[in-house]
Amino acid sequence: MSLGSSAMSDLPLDVSAPKAVVATARRPFYWSVRRELWENRSIYIAPLAVAGVILLGFPFSLIGFPGRFQHTQTLPLAKQAAEHAELYEFAAAMIMLTSLIVAVFYCLGALQAERRDRSILFWKSLPVSDLTTVLSKAAIPLAVLPAVAFVPVVAVRLVMLLVSTAVLAAYGVDPAPLWSAVEPLSSTLALIYASVAMALWYAPIYGWLLLVSAWARRMAFLWALGPPFVLALFDAIAFHGFLFRHLLGYRLVGVEEVAFVPHSHSPLGLADLDPLRFLATPGLWFGLVFAAGFLAAAVWLRRRRAPD
Repeated sequence: MSLGSSAMSDLPLDVSAPKAVVATARRPFYWSVRRELWENRSIYIAPLAVAGVILLGFPFSLIGFPGRFQHTQTLPLAKQAAEHAELYEFAAAMIMLTSLIVAVFYCLGALQAERRDRSILFWKSLPVSDLTTVLSKAAIPLAVLPAVAFVPVVAVRLVMLLVSTAVLAAYGVDPAPLWSAVEPLSSTLALIYASVAMALWYAPIYGWLLLVSAWARRMAFLWALGPPFVLALFDAIAFHGFLFRHLLGYRLVGVEEVAFVPHSHSPLGLADLDPLRFLATPGLWFGLVFAAGFLAAAVWLRRRRAPD
């Protein structure tokens, strides 16, 4: 009886063991991401600051707005929608562009800074692997920054829409065409898709920048631009700039061509999204393979490089 009861008491421990192992494995990654947010406050301060500037300047754009709005109603429907949503698209673009700039400079300093200030000696003394550390840093531009930028974009657009509606209503102007043009729900879902698509498309760029950060002792920005510049120079001499210009341009702005319906109109809505075409694009998967290779090399370098 004692053997049987002992076996039964051991069974729940055996069943829950895999879950405990998974939870234990996730904890270092979670706290590593929290560390990045704590050490790099520009990740969330910069998008919020741009959102604040937009909201401060927005009231000035409402001077004479009811008259301009009524004049726009005389235009064709497609032109009306584009005119009404132009400021909203601009606000979203500025916040997302800010997050992209923050991502670039974050990646360039992510692995170099800890070697330069020798804090890497402390972090390596903790039970956190180099793989977990590099993946947590890669998660910032790939997942955290798009999510951080998404919140102020939605909030700013909603505030702008509500204030504009109140102004139009105060002058006795019907705001329904404005809501129809901005399409809050449709544009929000489209923004989520655009954020995910851009993060995946730019993954090899982020991976390259993290690799340079793991390798360069000084001037990571110049080292990041150096090899592309040499390739561009060689291409300009050998192929008149055809190959590199197309490859670089495809990676920088090609996401608009492959992730959205060609010649999509403004404002961006669900009808303009083309996820099947995006997922079937070879450039997406080749880029992800290169990104994985760059991150693997960054892990290898972090494991072997001494502090600067």
